[in-house]
Amino acid sequence: MRSLHILAILLAAAVLQAAAQTVDVVTIDATINPAIADYIGESIEKAREDGAVCLVIRLDTPGGLLKSTRVIVTSLLTAPLPVVVYVSPSGAQSASAGVFVTLAAHVAAMAPGTNIGAAHPVGMQGAEKDSIMNEKATNDAAAFIRSISEKRHRNVHWAEEAVRKSISITETEALRDSVVDLVAPSVRALMDSLDGRSLDVNGATVVLHTRGANIVEQEMGWNHRILNVLSDPNIAYIFFLLGMYGLMFELYNPGAILPGIVGVIAIILAFYSLHTLPVNYAGVALIVFGIILFIIEIKVVSHGLLAIGGIASMLLGSVMLIHRESTLDMVSLSWTVILAAVGFSALFFLFAIGMGIRAQRLKPFTGAEGIAGEPGEAITDLAPEGSVRVHGEIWQAAARTGSIPRGSHITVVSLHGLKLLVDRTD
Repeated sequence: MRSLHILAILLAAAVLQAAAQTVDVVTIDATINPAIADYIGESIEKAREDGAVCLVIRLDTPGGLLKSTRVIVTSLLTAPLPVVVYVSPSGAQSASAGVFVTLAAHVAAMAPGTNIGAAHPVGMQGAEKDSIMNEKATNDAAAFIRSISEKRHRNVHWAEEAVRKSISITETEALRDSVVDLVAPSVRALMDSLDGRSLDVNGATVVLHTRGANIVEQEMGWNHRILNVLSDPNIAYIFFLLGMYGLMFELYNPGAILPGIVGVIAIILAFYSLHTLPVNYAGVALIVFGIILFIIEIKVVSHGLLAIGGIASMLLGSVMLIHRESTLDMVSLSWTVILAAVGFSALFFLFAIGMGIRAQRLKPFTGAEGIAGEPGEAITDLAPEGSVRVHGEIWQAAARTGSIPRGSHITVVSLHGLKLLVDRTD
């Protein structure tokens, strides 16, 4: 009887201990970029400070930057507490860069209806030199994923095939081929399945007690949300063009203030975004050169040659802007954004600004400049002063030389106050 009493006490203590445990959960539903890498690193540190049993990363990503992927993998391999990467919810994917992240976790899990794979590096196509660069990038990525798989005792052959042949599999196939450790429909079910599992964390054996643990959802802070949005190359590209336009408006209209302020802010944000991306600065130079050609086309008659050069320069610069060989997938400019931006820029400079500048060059219609050169008729003798009719209006006028008889045709030379200086034209 006493033994049963002791056993009941021990069971109650175990239940209380499990209930006191917490599990931090973060959600990554974006491409892998520097902001996401920084967020995962901070989440691991926060989970350690909070005393969490483990950190669960709920993952759904199409890919991302290779450099940021390496940073995340390093954070996972050296994490001071168990990290679980859970590909979720149903319909989610762990593609390209996500494969490296998933395999680097202490525990890799997937929800029903998810897939993993297609980790071939994205490179440029065509020339022999590009083929050599592609092969080098592929071999490097294959060695990287082999080392991760060996470290975590996962299917090394499949991991290399995912890089070299870009294969992709479902969650049931991944579990069968020892690519992931578990398939679970929810985080709570995942925690129940992990209870009692022993893990190697930096050389130390850690036994998970996660059944009934308190699950704490950690939301991404506003700073990481903003940085994540700015890390999108399409956003960086749009900010860059807006900044250029704003600065040019300010130069064309000194004192307008607002275009200059907007332009400077947009340029600063664009430079931050470009700093986080693998930017080819030859592409930036070509974009700027294209805009300059549009401006010159407005001022120089080239019969459209400068405009064609500007369009070609902007297109080439936009395509070259991101180093594709530095990415694993999904980090590139959208063709829709490129074509829309180039088309808008061409139309805007050639028509909107062009019409404005041509309007400034037109002969004035009012004031002293507007009346100079206009024809009229002398309605009195000008000897040398008298009255003339110009545009149906009667003006006091003076002949510039000699006298002008009544009824003669005259041409206005200039306006002085309210008196015209005229010449006889017949």
